[in-house]
Amino acid sequence: MYIKKEMGKIGEEIACKYLNRNDYNILERNFTCKQGEIDIISQDLKKKELVFIEVKTRSNLKYGMPSEAVNKSKKKHILEASNYYTYLNKIKNIPMRIDVIEIYITNSKRKINHIKNAIAN
Repeated sequence: MYIKKEMGKIGEEIACKYLNRNDYNILERNFTCKQGEIDIISQDLKKKELVFIEVKTRSNLKYGMPSEAVNKSKKKHILEASNYYTYLNKIKNIPMRIDVIEIYITNSKRKINHIKNAIAN
C-alpha cells in the first residue's frame, strides 16, 4: 500500500509540472470532501476553463490502462466532489471539465497522456 501511495504522489507531482508547462494554473491539490476527492483543480488559461483532474500513475500495464481505473463509482465521486467544490466556492457561469492524466513510469522514462473531457458532466 505504501508503494502505491508513493507512486500516486510522484504521479501528481509530474502531472502538476506538466500542467504548469502547458498554461494551467494549479488552484488546489487533493481537495477532499464527503463526496470524494479530486487530485488537482486547475484553470486552463488558454481555454479559460476550470478543470478537475484525476491522476492515475502506473509502472506497468498489468492491470490495464491507468484511465480504466476511473470506473463508474470513481466517476460518480469525482462529479459529486466537483459539484460540491463549485458550490462551496460560489463558482457560476464558468466553463468546466473533468480530465484524466495518465502517468507511466518505467525505469527512468515517464510518459504522460492527458485525456481532456474524460468524464461527461
